Amino acid sequence: MKNSKNKKLILFCSLIVSILILNHYLGWSKYLSDTGNLLFLKNMVDENIVLAGTIYILFTVIGCVVLALPGASFAIFAGLIFGPVLGTVLCSFSTTIGAVGAFLLGRFFLKESIKPMAEKNKYIKKLLFDESGKNGKLVLMITRLVPLFPYNLQNFAYGITDIKFWTYTIYSLVFMLPGTAMFTVGAAGISDEENRLAYMVVALALAVFVFGIGFFLKKKHMNGDSDLMEENYNGL
Repeated sequence: MKNSKNKKLILFCSLIVSILILNHYLGWSKYLSDTGNLLFLKNMVDENIVLAGTIYILFTVIGCVVLALPGASFAIFAGLIFGPVLGTVLCSFSTTIGAVGAFLLGRFFLKESIKPMAEKNKYIKKLLFDESGKNGKLVLMITRLVPLFPYNLQNFAYGITDIKFWTYTIYSLVFMLPGTAMFTVGAAGISDEENRLAYMVVALALAVFVFGIGFFLKKKHMNGDSDLMEENYNGL
């Protein structure tokens, strides 16, 4: 059993290192974020919007699972290419698929080896491994709602928790939606002079909503956990 855990962890680490090396030499992340490719997709929208949407979804899923690209970049690209509404729909759909893919990889390769180590930290154990599962759901809500936390790390990290697959999927889809819309609408405003002011006002309102709700949830439900984290830090 122990050998199986170690083999999975070693295999996962080997895959990550291999991807980083290949990305360095082949420039995958640069290709996905290249403005020339962005313009190519934007021009394709008028000719074949289905093909453009399919290419965007594939690139986004790959970026979520394989490459350490900032989560906001997917929404910004979607807003610039497809506009605020379709961009939000496509980004929400593809980033949820990517998040689920990384979650499953984390659960298969990392849970058996990383979870026992994580549980030794009493703050992490209380926050992510409580028996009721309420804390884990709350953390998922906040980190998905407020787009400040490292996106790719989240996806893999939740795989080592006991959060159920469908809970993770539905919460990710629902609570990423406002933040996704904030970036897509704001990005659409940059490229649309005619509706720029309206889009920026909507993006600002979404930002206030996203960060306001995130702060409210943290203050209402996690103050005690913050004290525990500080106590744990001081004891190191």
